[in-house]
Amino acid sequence: MIGRLIDASARNRALMMFFALALAVGGWTAARNIQLDAIPDLSDPQVIVFTEWMGRSPTLVEDQVTYPLVTALLGAPHVADVRGQTMFGMSFVYVVFEEGTDLYWARSRVLEYLSTVRNRLPPDATSRLGPDATGIGWVYQYALVDRSGRHDLGQLRALQDYSLRYALTSVPGVAEVASVGGFEQQYQVTVDPVRLRNFGLTIADVSRAVRRSNADVGGRILEMSEREYFVRGRGYIARSQDLEEVVIRASASGTPVLVRDVATVRVGGDIRRGAAELDGHGEAVSGIVVMRYGENALDVIRRVERKLEALRPSLPAGVEVVPVYSRAGLIERAIDTLKHALIEEMIVVSLVIILFLLHLRSALLPIVSIPLAVLASFIPLYLLGIPATIMSLGGIAIAIGATVDAEIVMVEAAHKKLEGTPPDLPPEERERLLAEAAREVTPAIFFSLLIIAVSFIPVFGLTGQAGRLFRPLAFAKTFVMLSAAVLSVTVAPAMRDYLIRGKIYAESRHPVSRAIRAVYEPFVHVALRKPKTTVLIGLMALPPRSPSPGGSGRSSCRRSTRATCSTCPRRSPRSPSRRRGGSSSGRTPSCASFPRWSGCSARPAGPRPRRTLRRSRCSRRR
Repeated sequence: MIGRLIDASARNRALMMFFALALAVGGWTAARNIQLDAIPDLSDPQVIVFTEWMGRSPTLVEDQVTYPLVTALLGAPHVADVRGQTMFGMSFVYVVFEEGTDLYWARSRVLEYLSTVRNRLPPDATSRLGPDATGIGWVYQYALVDRSGRHDLGQLRALQDYSLRYALTSVPGVAEVASVGGFEQQYQVTVDPVRLRNFGLTIADVSRAVRRSNADVGGRILEMSEREYFVRGRGYIARSQDLEEVVIRASASGTPVLVRDVATVRVGGDIRRGAAELDGHGEAVSGIVVMRYGENALDVIRRVERKLEALRPSLPAGVEVVPVYSRAGLIERAIDTLKHALIEEMIVVSLVIILFLLHLRSALLPIVSIPLAVLASFIPLYLLGIPATIMSLGGIAIAIGATVDAEIVMVEAAHKKLEGTPPDLPPEERERLLAEAAREVTPAIFFSLLIIAVSFIPVFGLTGQAGRLFRPLAFAKTFVMLSAAVLSVTVAPAMRDYLIRGKIYAESRHPVSRAIRAVYEPFVHVALRKPKTTVLIGLMALPPRSPSPGGSGRSSCRRSTRATCSTCPRRSPRSPSRRRGGSSSGRTPSCASFPRWSGCSARPAGPRPRRTLRRSRCSRRR
């Protein structure tokens, strides 16, 4: 079947070239639209429920808010774990779902269960879901700096909260813009208890009056002179003097008691849980851009940068936006690493073909086939929603090396068939020789690439964080190998007929091949003529064996047998089969077999014969 496919591809060269062009266009489109990120997402599918109940102790928040939410969300479908964390005035509930659960489906389920438990929460406790982002959503961070000293930290924080934050939230792909550092401005009313007692008031009276005064009220429409006028009461506070003039109540004589009579009003900062500092030059106001789940990190960062450039002219005088962190550089370096690996592999394989085969056009075959296999691998990656991260790009780089070897073998086999043929070889004969070369090596290359492709199948069985880390690498490597295997039996036979043309030199005429053969052929002849010497040299090159625990490093038998001489009553110290010159045939030896024995009449007269040392492996070792 593989042979028929190779022959059909070689005959329909135009169709295969169109298939290669369509594959390249589809792969390029998928590579341009695939999700790009540097860090693989290892976080579990989870939804965060944040509840705020300010002014309450952690114990009260735990009993009234966290416990009812955790017990209610435990029954949600596909929930793996529910974790609760309580702070002063705040509650965080982390709902972790099973692996593979869609994040937005999980958020809708959590909202359904929140509607059922809302009546069990305190009336003034407000619950909301966290952003639809994961743990790697932090893609960009900036800082607001005023080196002129015209604006303090409170004004910079107000600029961040009421201007930049909403402008950046409107950028497509941004889930949230979190503010860090500075002071959240607020009107602070400091009540004097002595004055309150003198006027017969309480803090609740002051709070009620302030809350009532900061609101607009509506009236009705008045028609006058064929025109309609609507009546309204404007009561929003615009400055601290407006709060000072708020009437708490009137005295018995009708004199109004104002807030300034019992308290002091000023603009200050709220209590802070943290601060931000830039380069050791003091505090600053920072903004963290969180990317929405499933978005392209590089595109989101580029859109945020363009939005900040558009907002720069509208900033107050002296205020500038300083980029603090951007993942775009890391993503671009990961892409450049793959590009460099691809270019280096193409250059190396081209040099090898040119040096050893002396044929420039043959080097174009791997230069075209390797990038085409890489582009084709992006199509299934895009369809499966696998982002291009460091791990997946690393899998592509690993697979490039195997595809390079396959290309070199195919080109060399074609040259072997065509070497020595005349330049005016008929086209039919030339096609026949190329087809024979393809049928000889291409099936083996095809199945070898398939074997390498399926070698990562155990990685697909990993679950949890290990699976989320290594599965993209296994998918990318497998898709590249499968693409290379398909191209080796479809596009490569058609391209060989176009590229491997002209004069093909025999291997004996290659100067590089002759030089290499002159170096290694003597070693091959020695290895073939004297195999024992070659094996001995190899054994001498092996590292020494480490001694066995508790022994002297030499292998020995636990049980030693003793033999008796056939002509005298002497006994050997060990079995003759384990001694020098001993016999392993099982019969009783004579003293002549043991050079160390003396005084035996069976020992022959004359000089002691020279014996070689023979090693025997003990059947029982320590």
